[in-house]
Amino acid sequence: MVQSDSKLRLPTSDELPDSNGLPVDDELHTLVTNLLGLILGFLWGQRFDWFFGVNIGIYHTTGINPRVPIVPDGFLSLGVERIRANQLRKSYVVWEENDIIPIFILEIVSETPRGEYDDKLSIYSKLGVLYYVIYNPDFWRRDQQELFEVYRLVNSRYQRQIGELFWMPEIGLGIGREIGSHRGLQREWLYWFDERGNRILTPEELLARYQEQFGELPEND
Repeated sequence: MVQSDSKLRLPTSDELPDSNGLPVDDELHTLVTNLLGLILGFLWGQRFDWFFGVNIGIYHTTGINPRVPIVPDGFLSLGVERIRANQLRKSYVVWEENDIIPIFILEIVSETPRGEYDDKLSIYSKLGVLYYVIYNPDFWRRDQQELFEVYRLVNSRYQRQIGELFWMPEIGLGIGREIGSHRGLQREWLYWFDERGNRILTPEELLARYQEQFGELPEND
């Protein structure tokens, strides 16, 4: 927890850069994380107490310098305003979010490793992120890891969780892998699941089911 007098010396989101200067991710990183956010936007469309970030910086005070962000591929925070003052976030600044840290973080391993299994794991544990998911669809053999790994914070240390799909009661959703189609691409994706293990359908799939049942959508006048 940041002390109130310390907060007075911390920079605002407008003063902080919205990039860490590293190369941007490939298309797979963007599609996988955006799909999870897209599903949440439809599923929780009437809720305004959450925020799902994709490739934006998290500024926090548990590292060496609060001006240096950690930039996960995707993250979820609960108990925060989904939209603040009708403005989009440039970044996620913990001390401007009532000190609410993300409850869920996703990292997708690239051809060039970025410390997903060591440095970032340590950073997220110090930050206090409850669930840390590593998805490694292309390089898991190289890294001698599993293709999909879920870690849960227990007594300030991450413990690897066993099994898929994995239910997260604090979020009210499960996370797992399944073959599906998104934007015309048939492959394995990450999806949200309900408590019974049913996959939450994507907006694309819901639209397709509607069209199968009722025909084409009516045209706008």
